Amino acid sequence: MSPSAFKRSLVSKKPPGGLSPALTALWWAGKDDWDKAHEIVMNGSGADCAWVHAYLHRIEGDFDNAGYWYRRARRAKATGGLKAEWTAIVAALL
Repeated sequence: MSPSAFKRSLVSKKPPGGLSPALTALWWAGKDDWDKAHEIVMNGSGADCAWVHAYLHRIEGDFDNAGYWYRRARRAKATGGLKAEWTAIVAALL
């Protein structure tokens, strides 16, 4: 799946099948369902879920918690806009 197809899929009621937990969480975040996205990454593991977890805490403005999750993901703290980060994570994980 391409990043543009992933973005187009946001019009659906459910995420596409076969996505990793991190991408599924990003899909819900793309639909502005922070709680559903957060639940997924809270139950997930690995660096990809940690990266999405960091992004979600940036959305809510909890930068200290985001910093913790960026470290767990072994990623630099994002400094750009949230939309740009969402797009970058999608592209990297697809």
